[in-house]
Amino acid sequence: MASYVVGSLVKVHSGVNLSHLKHGLVRCFATTNVTWTPRESKKTVVDKTGKNIVFVDAVRTPFLVAGTDYSKLMAHDLARHALLSLLRKTGIPKEIIDYIIYGTVIQEVKTSNIGREAALAAGFSEKTPAHTVTMACISSNQSITTGVGLIAAGAYDVVIAGGVEFMSDIPIRLSRKLRSLLLRLNKTKTIVQKLQLLSTLRPSYLVPELPSVAEFSSGETMGHSADRLAASFGVSRKEQDEYALRSHTLAQQAYDKGYLTDIVPMKVPGVSKTVSRDNGVRVSTPEQLQKLKPAFIKPHGTITAANASFLTDGASACLITTEAKAKELGLKPKAYVRDFIFVSQDPKDQLLLGPTYAVPKVLEKAGLQLSDIDVWEVHEAFAVS
Repeated sequence: MASYVVGSLVKVHSGVNLSHLKHGLVRCFATTNVTWTPRESKKTVVDKTGKNIVFVDAVRTPFLVAGTDYSKLMAHDLARHALLSLLRKTGIPKEIIDYIIYGTVIQEVKTSNIGREAALAAGFSEKTPAHTVTMACISSNQSITTGVGLIAAGAYDVVIAGGVEFMSDIPIRLSRKLRSLLLRLNKTKTIVQKLQLLSTLRPSYLVPELPSVAEFSSGETMGHSADRLAASFGVSRKEQDEYALRSHTLAQQAYDKGYLTDIVPMKVPGVSKTVSRDNGVRVSTPEQLQKLKPAFIKPHGTITAANASFLTDGASACLITTEAKAKELGLKPKAYVRDFIFVSQDPKDQLLLGPTYAVPKVLEKAGLQLSDIDVWEVHEAFAVS
């Protein structure tokens, strides 16, 4: 059997891609119907759980650039579609599902436990428990590994794990001073008290707090981190543009050849066409890429809109269970989930180097070497990383 190290099974710029496993080790993994015969591995990865946990199947919505065809929806609408599509693809009834976990980064306050809200919207029983996890861009992977832990502990047998992100309508907060004033205003009892408090309102209070894709501890956006990473390792703008062009070209080819079998089309209310493909894949030319200006560190940075990932709307879901349960349900798993690891680095200088530290550790845990791996799949937020 072939061995695989997977950096992302899903994200919407935990984005989310399909349901990320950072970095998980799986065997016999395939998400497409492409014919491919891997070499025989000489090493066996031991099951440490005693449950032979398997990855059965997965689906995802098309991933769209924020502000496009999904813009009138809410995040749980996308997650609902992923849940229902997974049930249709696997053919199992809702009643079989023991637990649901979703990963997300920027939460809508109305649906803060989006795993639960999506499950209810999809028609799951109110007695089916669900919770939501968040761990930056790896949130969806965390949902999978959390599900693995629940199954390994013997708490549940069949778990759906997924990820969702909705950058079209991220929360924009009122300023802290205005929030404070409104809370105090709510406690006043007379018109005079209300007027007195309102008289303290200043124009500056009306300036909203715009969200930023930044680390709270460092105050730095991922784009700035990527620019500094490129400078530290001497990765040129030309190299990044070439890699970005390669990535978009391969994504386009994968779609054209029918490899992206995990995508489930979605009919969006108010949109005439059925959304059936990612709309952020754009095959360009080196000349066009060179015309773009730096997006973060100006004018000398090397990260542009072309060699960085776009802000995304999308959702995914996958089914994990034990091998015995899969056989009982007549399901054919795509992979055995054997091991995983999470690492934590300096949030400023090493923010985008997580895979570099995670890969050798998970290989060591599994007793494997780089040469034992047939396929690598790593979350790609920037061409440089």
